Amino acid sequence: MSRHPEVKWAQRLDKVYVTVQLPDAKDVKVNLEPDGSFTFSGTAGSSNNSYELKLDLFDKVNVEESKINTGVRSIFCIIEKAEKGWWKKLLRGDGKTPHYIKVDWDKWVDEDDDGDKLDLGGMDFSNFGGMGAEGMDDDLEDTDDEEQEVDKLQNVEKTEEAHPDAKMEAASST
Repeated sequence: MSRHPEVKWAQRLDKVYVTVQLPDAKDVKVNLEPDGSFTFSGTAGSSNNSYELKLDLFDKVNVEESKINTGVRSIFCIIEKAEKGWWKKLLRGDGKTPHYIKVDWDKWVDEDDDGDKLDLGGMDFSNFGGMGAEGMDDDLEDTDDEEQEVDKLQNVEKTEEAHPDAKMEAASST
């Protein structure tokens, strides 16, 4: 008998993020159809428990532009919507959302804040494979935090050059 893994989701105007929480997953298979049919299967755990999932997503998707990354703790999918627009929920139909599907508040953005970039917390995308097309999406860039830190350090160095006595004062303010 198969089990359902925990699923987290968030969306943007043009894409949906689906994370299947399944540590140490093996034999992972993910299939995405243009009509929005999303299926997942894999095994995990010391006794190789079987996990399966079938989701009928709210609307049609672009399979060629969608991507998947199988990590140690989860399977992360970026599903491109066929048409830009906000979905009122993840699944089509009037039924109640299953208990194993939850909103991913770490990735969630309100409609009016959609211009912000998503911070994926240093996730390694070197093995990021597509479900159709190759390559990375520009929306998966690091935040500007690193650039701001570099700018701070450069300002400290400039202060030190201009005022050698200010070294300790500038260093303690960072």
